[in-house]
Amino acid sequence: MTTMLKAPAYLHGTPQSSGILRSQMSDFKVFEQLPFTPCGEGEHLFIYIRKTGANTLFVARELAKYFKVKEQLVSYAGLKDRFAVTEQWFGVHVPGKQEYNLDDLNIEGVEVLEYQRHNKKLRTGALTGNRFELILRDVSAIKALTERWQKIVEQGVPNYFGEQRFGIDGGNIDRALALFSGQKVKDKKKRGIYLSAARSHIFNAVIDQRINRQVFEKVAVGDVLMLEGTQSVFHVDEVDDIIKQRLIDKDVDITAPMWGAGELMTSDEPLALEQSIAEQSNEFCQGLPRFGLKQERRRIRLTISDAEIELLPSQEAENAVKVSFTLPAGCYATTVLRELVNYQDMTARVDKRTIEATPQG
Repeated sequence: MTTMLKAPAYLHGTPQSSGILRSQMSDFKVFEQLPFTPCGEGEHLFIYIRKTGANTLFVARELAKYFKVKEQLVSYAGLKDRFAVTEQWFGVHVPGKQEYNLDDLNIEGVEVLEYQRHNKKLRTGALTGNRFELILRDVSAIKALTERWQKIVEQGVPNYFGEQRFGIDGGNIDRALALFSGQKVKDKKKRGIYLSAARSHIFNAVIDQRINRQVFEKVAVGDVLMLEGTQSVFHVDEVDDIIKQRLIDKDVDITAPMWGAGELMTSDEPLALEQSIAEQSNEFCQGLPRFGLKQERRRIRLTISDAEIELLPSQEAENAVKVSFTLPAGCYATTVLRELVNYQDMTARVDKRTIEATPQG
């Protein structure tokens, strides 16, 4: 069985422009941003790597072989796309004071940019965000695209989990259903990806319904809001002008559930909407709590920062547009792009394997 996922609703209407994404690796660049720098001493060696056409798990395994340690002693803050040029940190637990020279580290598609010891492990999710530099080629209706880009910068986009989260043709959803039916999955990373796909499916469905009901940007009594720059949330007991203005100012955001054990935090109409989605996803809602996941909340609006757009000179590429922006950790560049342009991702022709999804939450 293969689950074909319904395309979620657009916030700003169907894009008028079309274009090609990732006709070459360098068209998709990602730069990881950590909230700290390695201190220079400690049991963990942090390695900053530029990788081209290599996925994070592959690099982690190769680092384990190089340092002759178990794979679980190699860590990273987040998974990065394979079909891209990406820069990210890896951590290797190597107690002692041995000095390392990584000139002989030879991993296909990998370049070591710097390395430094640190006194704490690099943990999953320990990043502030990612900077993206993306080139779209053969772009049609460029004027419409630039106007739509400005709207996205000002108003944001739905904070959907990208198609990468669900696997080719929704395969990770099928695997989650099999997991909930009793099938054993020994690999913890794979199990985490399948559980994340199930949670993400419910979350996306709530956003889709809010857009279709024209309440995506309308705060209501019973909604749960999240404070800007934090994960702190509060229940809306009364909608006044102050709350409305804070939403406009992006000081707070409406949230939707990341499903797990426990009661939904919403009430009134928002609760009824979320419960209707839960009824349609009953197998997920019953299965997720059995794996220790608890009810959490996530913003439904994704705001981009440091946004730039550039029309590339015709001598470099015909009808090519470069967009650059920064996203918080756990958010998807392809979610921004799908709202901007009807794009064809050329990696689908190169390799049918899943482009990596971040197995967090």
